[in-house]
Amino acid sequence: MGSIILAIPNEKNSQRICEILARHDYAPDAVCTLGAQVLRAAGSMDYGIVVCARKLRDMSYREVYEYLPEHFHLLLLSPDSDNHISGDGLMRLTIPFKPSDLVNTIDMMMSSLDSIVKINRKPSRSVEDKKKIDKAKLLLMDRNDMTEPEAFRYIQKTSMDTGRTMLETAEMILLLNWDRS
Repeated sequence: MGSIILAIPNEKNSQRICEILARHDYAPDAVCTLGAQVLRAAGSMDYGIVVCARKLRDMSYREVYEYLPEHFHLLLLSPDSDNHISGDGLMRLTIPFKPSDLVNTIDMMMSSLDSIVKINRKPSRSVEDKKKIDKAKLLLMDRNDMTEPEAFRYIQKTSMDTGRTMLETAEMILLLNWDRS
């Protein structure tokens, strides 16, 4: 799950929002009063949401939004219903709000971010895992007169058809062919 950065200059309001979020397992990873603090915190995190007031002590929400890292969205808490607020990864919640509205909005935003990040992250294989896949390819090439791309495609297609990873499929090929030796 992503991180939450709370950027509210008023300490009392910040404390109330922290309590609401903590009750729903969304305890903020950072609480900031300055835009510079928000950007520094976001730079050290993978992805997440900045819950932000309209104006911080050194920046407006627009400036914070502009400089946020790619996988961060901003939830603006605003007392007016300004409909000119728009942008990819920018949402607004009108103050006053119900605690459930805040939590539901964060749920929705976090789900969206989780799926975006999941899609963009390619799982990296260890050297040992790559060796197993290569060994399975070599076995297929040797026993079935396949080329390297054909063997790779066979492992790839079989893994997709069976709902297994390529590593699991390669291990299965190695295990099945070891029994025949």
